[in-house]
Amino acid sequence: MTEFSFECTGVRADRYAAGPTLLFRLRVTAADNARVHALALRCQIRIEPARRGYESAEADGLADLFGERSRWGNTLQPVQFAQVSLMVPGFTGETEVDLVVPCTYDMDIAATRYLAALKGGEVPLLMLFSGTAFTGAGGFRVEPVPWDREAVFRMPVPAWREMVEQHFPGCGWIRLPRDTMDALLAYRSHRALPSWEATVRALLEEKGTADPPRKDPYLALTRTTGGTDL
Repeated sequence: MTEFSFECTGVRADRYAAGPTLLFRLRVTAADNARVHALALRCQIRIEPARRGYESAEADGLADLFGERSRWGNTLQPVQFAQVSLMVPGFTGETEVDLVVPCTYDMDIAATRYLAALKGGEVPLLMLFSGTAFTGAGGFRVEPVPWDREAVFRMPVPAWREMVEQHFPGCGWIRLPRDTMDALLAYRSHRALPSWEATVRALLEEKGTADPPRKDPYLALTRTTGGTDL
């Protein structure tokens, strides 16, 4: 079988993507200068948090993922970042391609919460490859790419932040259940508030007022959050 090796040489934010997207630059090498007609790859990317140090502020931000720092010897386990596919065009010996990785700013996702807590430095990543290779100099044969093919890469935290700022400049993102969104929309419309920011600020300012009547249409907000009184 043809021996393949993989190396990640860099990463950048895709400025033209419709959503948050990172482009990892991959160098693919086929041993003995082998002729490859095409390579259908599957790539799993994991964050390996135990492979870097953390400041006190970062540790505080990671407490909901890994618990107190004293427990990190047991809790600092790998975090799934992405799983994507890639079709590599034909080449002989070696080639470089972009691995397109769509991302999310959903703070319910463990990888996003991890990345958002980092103040700087690098993110230790492990890329695991598998797939199917179509090879042969004078003919055509199909070979597997085994799961033991991997590449280690340290992604600069600024690359992640640049990507996020392109799509959510100066903003955060939160996902809410549909009934809570309906209640927020009703609250905003009833008070003629100009934006969602104004809506949330109004709710925060009203915290601590008397409980609403049982038939109040905004009661779902109190039930959902457990602490917002309208």
